[in-house]
Parts: sequence; C-alpha cells; structure tokens
Amino acid sequence: MALLRLCARHARWLLVAGLVLGIALPDLTRAVRPWLPELVALMLFVAALRIGPKAALGALATLPRTLAVVLVFQLAAPLAVLGLCIALGVADSPVALALVLLCAAAPLAGSPNLALLVGGDPAPALRLLILGTALLPLTALPVLALMPDLGDPALLRAAVLRLLATIAGATALAFGLRALLPEPTLRQVQALDGASALVMTVLVLGLMSAIAPALRDDPLALLAWLALAFAANLGPQLLVGDLLARRGARDGLHATALIAGNRNIALFLVALPPEVTAKLLLFIGCYQIPMYLTPLLLPRLYRRFDARASIPRPVR
Repeated sequence: MALLRLCARHARWLLVAGLVLGIALPDLTRAVRPWLPELVALMLFVAALRIGPKAALGALATLPRTLAVVLVFQLAAPLAVLGLCIALGVADSPVALALVLLCAAAPLAGSPNLALLVGGDPAPALRLLILGTALLPLTALPVLALMPDLGDPALLRAAVLRLLATIAGATALAFGLRALLPEPTLRQVQALDGASALVMTVLVLGLMSAIAPALRDDPLALLAWLALAFAANLGPQLLVGDLLARRGARDGLHATALIAGNRNIALFLVALPPEVTAKLLLFIGCYQIPMYLTPLLLPRLYRRFDARASIPRPVR
C-alpha cells in the first residue's frame, strides 16, 4: 500500500520513466507486447474499482450528451478528415491512414486514469470509454468502407467485440467487488491511483517497439512522425478544451478534451491486415509520447480551462 501511494504521488514521472524505458530497452518492449490485452483489462479494472458504479454510470440525463460526443468524435471527425484527404488526393498515404484511423478509434482505455492525473473527474471519461467502445462497430465501419485497401471489415468487428467484452468484464467485476466492500478510504483511493499509474507505465512498454529501430535506422522519419503525433494528440485537446471553456461547459470538460486527443488506435493492430498495420507501427509508438506526457504538460492548461468555464456568462 505504501509503495502504491508513492507511485500515486509521482505518477507523472512514472509515466515518463515508462517512455524512456520503452525507447532504451527494445527487448523489454517485445517481452511486454504479448501481454497488452491483459494489461488493458487490469487497467480498466483498477479504474472502475476506484470510480465505483454510481459515479461511472451517472444520471440518465448525461446519456444524450455522452452519445453526442461519441458520434462527433468517432463518426463526424474521421469522415471530415477522410473527405479532406480525398479532396487533396492523399487518401491512400500513410499519414492519411494514421489520422483517419486515429479519429475513428474509441477512447483510450486509460482515459479515466489520465483524467485523474490532470486533476479532473474520471467518471465522465469512463462513460465515454464504455459507450464509445460499444458503438465502435457502428461508427468505424462507414469510415473504413470509404478507405482504400483495408481488408475484411469482419476482422474489425471481431476485434471490437473482443475489446468490448474485455471492458464489460473488467468493469462488471470491479463494480461487483465495490458492491461487496465498504467505501474506500482516502489512503485506499491513493493506492488505487498508484496502481493505475503503475499499470499504465508497464502498458506503454508494449506499444513502443518500433521507436528504437527507427531511431537507429531513420531518425528524420522518426522526427516527422513524432511531430505529427504531437499535433494529433495535443492539438484536439487544446481546441476542444478551449471551445468548452468558452461555452462555460465545465462538467466533463477534462474528459471530453482528453478523449478528443487520446484514442485507442492500437486496437486496429489486431483488426486490420499486417500489410496495413505495418504502416502504423511507428506512428502508434510516437503517439504514446504526447499521450503519456499529457499529465506533465497540460494540468496548468486544464486548470485555466476550468477557471474560464467558471466565469458567469451574460444572460441574453
């Protein structure tokens, strides 16, 4: 318990350590990669256990808003990006593939944990994660149908169903355990936060396997993909956070802005043909870097969003 609370106090730097190890120790990343499904399930279990069913499910009144956010993020946004790429004649390029699939992906499995680390409420993030993953077979297929050379959509449906079963099973187990136990104390909540940070640190190792070879063989290409990853991750967070703050929409601001830029694009590694996913490996590895640096780089900005959203708006 004391070790986990220590991890919670230094969670941001623990995530940075995971990035450094992922780059410096490629053999370790290859050893962790086969355990990614189990690590995702463990991360979801810890997050759901920390939040509890009442906070996670929320009031039924939040469902329309959550659904609207999911449809904008996972359907409208990727179709808009794909339409722009088609208009520019670059729809079959690796960059277009990476950006469209990123927009079409469900929320990152660790988004509730990230929400905690930037000082927000993790419950709205968990609601978006559950609903976004449940709707992914419906939202992603129209996008994939319009993209060239992505293979059999049945493979995507099977992968999405496996991910949905993982999320449902881990969440149900955690909620069932919370029903049998008393409310956690502050020290126990801190220990759960530390456990979440520790699992995320191990998880990132399995997603960084393409970084070290690129750093050795083609550093300029690595820098280009890294710049794209930072823009695709941090840019949407800044835009959505600023938009919500200007509208005074403080409730769920952290979760919505975080998920705008943090998506589970790694899902497509098991859903698409190897010749397609090979083009994505370096981008996915680079994408972990801004994702895991978000708790270190953006907490002050999210506090500014909160402060701006709290300013009373004039009645019109």
